Amino acid sequence: MKMQYSTSWLALSAATMMFATPAIAQQMGPTGTQGDIPQTQTQDPGSVSADAAATRSAAISGTPQATGSGEVIVTGTRIARPNLASAAPITSVTRQDIQAQAAVNVEDVLNRLPQVAPDSQQTYNDSDGRQRIKLRSLGFERTLVLIDGKRLGTQNGQDVGIIPTSLLQRVDVLTGGASSVYGSDAVAGVVNFVLRKDFKGVQLDANYNFFNHNNRDTIVSPLARAAGFGSPRGLTNDGGRADLTLTAGTGLFDDKLHLSGFVNYRKTDEIALTSRSNAGCYLTQLTPNGPLSCGLTPSSSTSGLITPQAGPNKGAQLVNNPDGSRNFVPFGPGLGNASNYFSGYAYQRPSERVNAGGFATLDLAPEAELYASGIWFRDKSFNNYPTIASGTVDVNCNNPYLSASQATTIGCAAGVGSVPVTLAYRLGENNDRPDTYINTGVRLTGGVRGKVGDAWTYDVGGVYARNHQDFTPSFRVPGTLQNAVNVGGTAANPTCVSGAAGCVPFDIFSAGNTNPALINYLFGTGTSATTGTLYDVQANVTGDLGKYGVTSPFAEQGLAIALGTEYRKDTLKSRADGAYRNALGGSDVDLSQDVVEANIEVQAPLVEHKPFAELVQLNGGYRVSKYSSNPKSFNTWKIEGVYAPVSDLTFRASFNKAQRAPTVVEIRQASNIEFAAGGAGSYNDFCAPTPIPGPDGVTYAAPLASREVCRATGLSDALYGSQSLLCSNGATPNGSAGCAVRSGGFTADPETAYTQTYGLVLKPRFVRGLVFSVDRYRIKINNSLGYNGYSYYTDGCLRSGGDQFFCQGIVRNPGDGTLFNGGYIRQGTTNYYTSVAQGWDFQGQYGVNIESVGRLDFGFNGSLTTAAGGQDSPLQPDRNCAGYYGNGCGQLIPKWSHNLRTTYTTVDKKFSASFNWRYVGSLTNANNSGDPAIGGTPERALTDYYRVAPANYFDLALNFAIAKQFSLRLIANNLFDKAAPIVPDSYNISLTRNNTIPQRYDSLGRNIAIGTTINF
Repeated sequence: MKMQYSTSWLALSAATMMFATPAIAQQMGPTGTQGDIPQTQTQDPGSVSADAAATRSAAISGTPQATGSGEVIVTGTRIARPNLASAAPITSVTRQDIQAQAAVNVEDVLNRLPQVAPDSQQTYNDSDGRQRIKLRSLGFERTLVLIDGKRLGTQNGQDVGIIPTSLLQRVDVLTGGASSVYGSDAVAGVVNFVLRKDFKGVQLDANYNFFNHNNRDTIVSPLARAAGFGSPRGLTNDGGRADLTLTAGTGLFDDKLHLSGFVNYRKTDEIALTSRSNAGCYLTQLTPNGPLSCGLTPSSSTSGLITPQAGPNKGAQLVNNPDGSRNFVPFGPGLGNASNYFSGYAYQRPSERVNAGGFATLDLAPEAELYASGIWFRDKSFNNYPTIASGTVDVNCNNPYLSASQATTIGCAAGVGSVPVTLAYRLGENNDRPDTYINTGVRLTGGVRGKVGDAWTYDVGGVYARNHQDFTPSFRVPGTLQNAVNVGGTAANPTCVSGAAGCVPFDIFSAGNTNPALINYLFGTGTSATTGTLYDVQANVTGDLGKYGVTSPFAEQGLAIALGTEYRKDTLKSRADGAYRNALGGSDVDLSQDVVEANIEVQAPLVEHKPFAELVQLNGGYRVSKYSSNPKSFNTWKIEGVYAPVSDLTFRASFNKAQRAPTVVEIRQASNIEFAAGGAGSYNDFCAPTPIPGPDGVTYAAPLASREVCRATGLSDALYGSQSLLCSNGATPNGSAGCAVRSGGFTADPETAYTQTYGLVLKPRFVRGLVFSVDRYRIKINNSLGYNGYSYYTDGCLRSGGDQFFCQGIVRNPGDGTLFNGGYIRQGTTNYYTSVAQGWDFQGQYGVNIESVGRLDFGFNGSLTTAAGGQDSPLQPDRNCAGYYGNGCGQLIPKWSHNLRTTYTTVDKKFSASFNWRYVGSLTNANNSGDPAIGGTPERALTDYYRVAPANYFDLALNFAIAKQFSLRLIANNLFDKAAPIVPDSYNISLTRNNTIPQRYDSLGRNIAIGTTINF
């Protein structure tokens, strides 16, 4: 029998070595070439436990291990030798783990891993529908995503939703730099999705799940009801999610040609925010330790909120009386008065997706195999936003809808033809208009691979990926509101004074206006289309130089080497129609970047099977990269070591340098110069006198900043505290009031990361079936690339007492020192200082056969985060956000989290039960940290709602192998329907309006699923 090796090996970089599980598994097979995937045949859908345990054990230990299906698990390096150990920790999620979760979306699979910063696009109302991965909370741009060892697509257009969970054989996660093997982007680590591709027969996988939740009153409930918004009670079943996949495959010409394909359909029903008692309204706490209230901002009313801008009631917030009389009542909570602005937001976004694909391999000879694959997808999802007619308009005083009392209130008097008012009229809470996202794309791979003699293998191939997004928002058409408000004629026969085509008269002086014709006149849609493409061509050669005698005298295996070269090109194009541009502005974009790279990797066994040296192994790698966006080339490298004094104990370490070049979008954000008003004109120069509004007008206090701070911004002492610095007294370059903000015009250089991992693996012979590992990781990113708003510079300059790192972002007019008319505050994408992630990972696997009873398997994955944050400038202290939220600590990383799964399988493998314990550690508001670097104070300022308690979740999955061709799964996630924690002002914490942190905690309640696999 000839040897066949899988090319879905995952060669991992310096600080995190090589992948070691079936995704990157080496496979015993008939052709003698390197294959792209494990040879997964149709099998009994119930007999899964032992193979899953073997896969996890191999990943933890980083050593080769045969599984029940015949695979041999090895390290994930491009050097494909199934007999040496990995130097870095790897986490593997098996197909059986995925089925036990009843996962519909890939993000559901990954969010449970302690190493992953959870993303929750399905519970994020501002999502664009694309699922992305963030390892160690270092951002999706720093996580390289692969499918079967090849790039998923562009970083900016990344969408792992292209991958059907039912088609996954395994997901391998390695955290830490991998740039020396895979190039840029692999700074935080690599995630490799391994698909079941070499399939024979016909198989149907179906999964349907929904949420079963008992709404109990929370702290939000009485506040919502008092505001007239309501809060549900009792048991609810909602949020259905369906996932259906049909897979088929066959072998032809004595199995030399293999073809397989799949079609996947997914649909997710909407869950509204108001369907959960913890989200009846948006909870705010306006002052520390102050009372909680329902947020009415942005303020609006279904009865029409009107704020006069002239006359005796200037600035008063008034609402048309909900009883139908044409008079005003004060704005505030109450039925028909203030609207629940977020009532139309989704707790679970509605979406519908179709994925389809195919795979082919053709054995031409023992020396050559052709391979190809293709995946196509289409996803459609929505975000609902309130339909609010808002803005400042002039109201004609002879408006037929205007009663005499209303006219007097808004300032109409004899000789006054019109008065200005600010309007915020919500045209019905059931008339919210959606922003629509349609994501489509294709990913194609192909190439040839094989062997040359006994020592060399090769793989020449590439990836073409195209992601296209059509974004169709709803917006108010410019000019239409003023046309509709300026009404003539009579109340019985109103007309638009402007005579504009299609104009519909708007009665803003009565409650409950929901006229569909008016809505269609005021609001329109336009479409922006963005297309990203990846062209990636690689040529890789691996050789076993031991065949030529290049072997250590103390080792059995010789030196192995891998050589590679790669060319990649990323493009991004953005276009928009006239309606979109007229309403929202912007310009067309054409961006591109290409890179040429070359790399070498070496694996050197020094000592094998000697006393006190079962294995001593060194690995190294080096890559040089030249990006078109940067005049200089840069290099990355790795050094790794493995030492096993005995087979039971292995020490491993890796150290690498990884670099990430800016994406095409980051390059444009850094270089393209645009001016705008800071904070919509709300920001004032901190060296100007501080305006204090009062009943008798505005008075001025001393500047917020000291003279020393203002000197650091380039301001002369003579101008300190001068009213000439007030931004509201000048005009910004685009004509709006406020301090000027300049985005862009800066350099974006590659960032550099140094990653270290040190660990040990225990695999004691006297405890058969036990594997345990503990690894220390440290990732430090220098010259970090990222987006910083103008407040990064103003707040940093003020807090630091004049640190030039921050104060240089405040550029004054050289003549008068102002921040307008030539002066500005900078913001945008650029390099700043350092980012850090460090901690400990713990993994364990134990399996035991209980004679005549069955088998028990235990799998453990835990992570202790000791540092997450960085340093804002050389003079500032390190910010450590591990275990904290708020004050810029947006990573939401508990110090400790873990999963412990216990699986029982009967002797005949006809039944299995899997029980999972998920623990999510506590999070504390940074104000109570006592650490001034993250805004903490010694007195621990907050006394309530300052901490999210630890959460324990329990999941149960039952699998019945009813027949050889049919299995049934019954699953309950969050078995005990644990309620989500409540945090005020959740948008500032988790970018959600649901009063919790859905990325970290189960927020929708118990999830019940039924799934089946049928082989035909």
